[in-house]
Amino acid sequence: MITNYIENANFEDTGFSYTLSLISGKHKMVILYCLMEFEPVRFNELRRYVKNISDKTLSSNLKELESDGLISRKEYPQIPPKVEYSLTGRGKSLMEVLDQLCIWGENNRK
Repeated sequence: MITNYIENANFEDTGFSYTLSLISGKHKMVILYCLMEFEPVRFNELRRYVKNISDKTLSSNLKELESDGLISRKEYPQIPPKVEYSLTGRGKSLMEVLDQLCIWGENNRK
């Protein structure tokens, strides 16, 4: 089924390629998973959940996920500033797909 789909189109034009472009990178799937489990999540909480990530990389990944419509950023007008991140409806629908990857991994772990 996937093979026929890829043969009839450029790989870059496939839904598979588009989905990979949204979640590619070392940390994006981990960020999405944390938001699914603990939302809403503040920046410093995410930094603790996603170990070994710089503030710049985390910030960049969050901006990309927000621009892709997978997460939302809510800023509260207070001092000190408070910002929370959560999944959008679109992000939640992607998590259904990523959840299947988790299930497959649990069932096929060696």
